[in-house]
This record gives sequence, C-alpha cells and structure tokens, in this order.
Amino acid sequence: MREKIIEILNEICPGNDFENETAIIDDGIIDSLDIVAVISELMEEFDVQLGVNDLTPENFNSVDAIVELIENAQD
Repeated sequence: MREKIIEILNEICPGNDFENETAIIDDGIIDSLDIVAVISELMEEFDVQLGVNDLTPENFNSVDAIVELIENAQD
C-alpha cells in the first residue's frame, strides 16, 4: 500500500521525496488542487470512501498518515 501511495503522489506532483517527507501539506509540496487529485486516486485505487471529516492536513502530511487514513477507511 505504501509504495502505491508514493506512486500516486509522484504522478500528481513529481520530483519530491515523498518517502521521507513529513510535512507534505505544511511545506506546500502539494496544494489543494493536488489534494483533490490524490483523494480521487486513493478512493479509486483502494476502494474506500473518504468523507469531509477525513480531509484534514494531518491526514495528508506524510505517507504514513495517508496509509493510516486508508487503513482506517478500510475497516
């Protein structure tokens, strides 16, 4: 799952070290339009539904946070 998330992030915003980045949102690496694309790809790839309550910067600031978000959505 982690590798697929990194692949999605690199497709949408290439040229970043998402593997080691811990402040994707806070550092402005991806913006709100990128987040919309990431969410769409995540929902399609992992067959999950993400609601408005899931759309917080904390859930998208790192690959680990995104993994946790998807795992919680799959439960």
